[in-house]
Amino acid sequence: MNPKLKLNLQRALIYVFLVILLIITLVPIWMLMVNATRSTAQIQQGVGFWPSVYTASNYQILLDKGLDLPRGFFNSFIIAIATTAVTVYFSFLTAYGLVVYEFKGKKQLYNFILILVMIPMQLSIIGFYHYMSKLGLTDNYLSLILPSIAAAGAVYFAKSYLESVIIQDLIDAGRVDGASELGIFHNIMFPIAAPGAFTLGIFSFVGAWNNFFNAYILITTRDKYTLPMLVQTLRGDVYRHEYGAIYLGLAASVVPIIIIYFLFSRFIVSGISMGAVKE
Repeated sequence: MNPKLKLNLQRALIYVFLVILLIITLVPIWMLMVNATRSTAQIQQGVGFWPSVYTASNYQILLDKGLDLPRGFFNSFIIAIATTAVTVYFSFLTAYGLVVYEFKGKKQLYNFILILVMIPMQLSIIGFYHYMSKLGLTDNYLSLILPSIAAAGAVYFAKSYLESVIIQDLIDAGRVDGASELGIFHNIMFPIAAPGAFTLGIFSFVGAWNNFFNAYILITTRDKYTLPMLVQTLRGDVYRHEYGAIYLGLAASVVPIIIIYFLFSRFIVSGISMGAVKE
C-alpha cells in the first residue's frame, strides 16, 4: 500500500474514532438539557432530541416544592470561588518553596505530600469532622474552604509545573534589585506560572462545585445547602413523578461547569502542554 495512502487511512480511522467518542460524550448531556425543557408526560412517551417549552413550568414545580435553585447557585458559587482562590495561591506558594529553596527535610516533606495525595478523603472524614467541630466550624462554609490551603494534589501539580517553567536567573535578578522573596513570587514567578494557575483553578473550581460528600457531612442548615446538595433532594418522594423538574435540577448543576470549560478550556491545554516541556 502507498505510504501516503496508508497514513491518510490511519488518520481517517482516528478521526472516526474521535467523532464516535464525541457523540458518546455529548448525547447524554444533550438529552439531559432537552429533558429539562420537557414535561413529565412527554418524557414518559419516549426519547426526544429537541427542546420543548416546559422549562418555566418545571422550574415552578421546583419552587413549589421548596427547592431554591438561585440560593443553591449562590452558595455553590461562593464556596467554589473562595476554594479556587485559596487552593491556587497557597498551592503555588508551597510549591515555589519546595522548588526554589533547599532546607533540611525537604525530600521527606515532599514524600509526605505524595502520600497524602493517595489517601482518600473518606478515610479521614470522621477525624476531620471532629476537628471542625472542635473549631466550631460545622455548618460553616469555612470548613469547606480553609482545608484547601493544604490541598496535597494541588501542591503536587503546582510543583511539577513550576519545575518546568521556573527561571533561577530571574529570581537572582530580583534579589539583586532588592525585591523581597514574596515580591519575587508575586511579581515574577506567579505571572510566569499563570497558565498552570489557570489550569489548576479550573480543576479546583469544578471539584469545589461538585463537592457533595464534605458538604453533606458538614452543612446541616437547608439555607446553606450547595447546589449538589439540593439536587440530591430531588430523589425524595415529593419529586418522584416530576421527571421534568428532576432533569431541570440536574441540568442546572451541570451548566456552570460546561460554561467554565468552554471559557477556559484553552488554558487547560496550554497549561498542561507548557508544564510538560522543560526549557
